[in-house]
Amino acid sequence: MKKLLLSVSMLFYSALLFAQANDKNGAPVIPVMLPTNDIVKNISLIPNMSRFASFIRKTNLMRTYTSRGPITVFVPVDEGYTDMPAGKLDSLSKPGYIWDLTDLVTYHALAGEYKLKEIRKQINKHKGVATFTTLSGGILTAKFDSNSNIILVDANGGEIMINQPDIAQNNGIIHVVNKVLIPKKRVI
Repeated sequence: MKKLLLSVSMLFYSALLFAQANDKNGAPVIPVMLPTNDIVKNISLIPNMSRFASFIRKTNLMRTYTSRGPITVFVPVDEGYTDMPAGKLDSLSKPGYIWDLTDLVTYHALAGEYKLKEIRKQINKHKGVATFTTLSGGILTAKFDSNSNIILVDANGGEIMINQPDIAQNNGIIHVVNKVLIPKKRVI
């Protein structure tokens, strides 16, 4: 009897060890973003963030986004690029627009670690609208919508929502957003 109980319990624990979590449709969920990885490594592993990862590589910002940080990055999903002005995405892919692309990528990042709780605190502290300076030097504002979601407003008045907050990285935080933040065009 002891051998039978021992065999059953070993079988049970083995099944738990190799079990996979499934989403609501029954598809396996594979944990990809690991808090031990840096920002670039983690977003490179996520299929619907490939565009932002490729932009980081094209702009030579790998050292910035793999540095010790901490850095807070608002990473748009690939579907979020559809709302960009006509032709803007195509232009950014051309070599002559590297500075515009660099400005776009650094406009999605803040120096320091800003978890959702800290952003909320800043919004409340500043009577409903908090401002942040991005790595590009641009201004980004944060406010609440009618459902208490945090809305980020870019320099052109475009609004995006944080869909998935506080994803820990070894050098900062990622917040997944639904659209691309567009910086104000600067004349040099």
